[in-house]
Amino acid sequence: MKLPDPRNADILVHVNGQLVKREDARLSVFDSVVQGGDAVWEGLRVYKGRIAALGGHLQRLQDSAHTLAFANVPDSDEIRQAIFSTLEANGMMDDTHIRLTLTRGEKTTSGMNPKLNQSGCSLVVLAEWKPPIYSDEGIRVVTSATRRNTPQCLDSKIHHNNLLNNIMAAIDANVAGVDSAVMLDVNGFISETNDTNLFMVCGGRLLTPFADACLPGLTRQMILDIAEAADIPAAEKDLSLTELYTADEAFTTGTMGELTPILAADGRVIGGGKAGPLTQRLQGLHREYAYEHGEALPFA
Repeated sequence: MKLPDPRNADILVHVNGQLVKREDARLSVFDSVVQGGDAVWEGLRVYKGRIAALGGHLQRLQDSAHTLAFANVPDSDEIRQAIFSTLEANGMMDDTHIRLTLTRGEKTTSGMNPKLNQSGCSLVVLAEWKPPIYSDEGIRVVTSATRRNTPQCLDSKIHHNNLLNNIMAAIDANVAGVDSAVMLDVNGFISETNDTNLFMVCGGRLLTPFADACLPGLTRQMILDIAEAADIPAAEKDLSLTELYTADEAFTTGTMGELTPILAADGRVIGGGKAGPLTQRLQGLHREYAYEHGEALPFA
């Protein structure tokens, strides 16, 4: 098995209070995440000794767990210490991505009913050496045939592990030979991509879809806050594919991808096929913001 970064071969992973080697990092086959994808998660990024938006990520994790009626949820201070101890044990202070997973926990027997959960939550902190998933140079996207969840079915504001519709969209992108897939809501408006939120620049205005059928991402909110502070006109609205195709610029946002220019969508070139000036400006402002507003690692 060839790893993207060979340093990750020797990482230690936090599993239910214990730091274990990568090859020993396991959850029970009776755990809810195995039985039904019954878990919540967060992606975190470390910038030069600081974790971006750590408080916001932990609050969203707690809110998601509360919405799903998890029992015996560890508090945010306990989770924070698990994150810090994992990073310290691995010597990670920069260029690191953390996948934080909280499951409903182990069941007494197989089945989906939460009544079978009697031992409390399972917590996993997986930290890896990992750069942003997409290049600053940009990506190409295709529209997926799979629609993003409507709140009538499964509210996307719950940051849950049941990601099959996103995975189906990622398969569409793979088959098309592009980097990512745009997902529409059930009314045909743009929601987000399979793994990031989406922005476009039209006539000097920064636009992003309403967070109705998509996750209101923390990086997304950073960009809206940055735009307000920099007097960049910004708004949330229903956006169609035509508006994406004809946008002056477009980019995605997310913890794993930061800000990534969209160069083409469904074969239509956007903004001359390169990162636009506002996108480039926001890329720099975001990295400054993420660091300056990040929570310092106590051991750094």
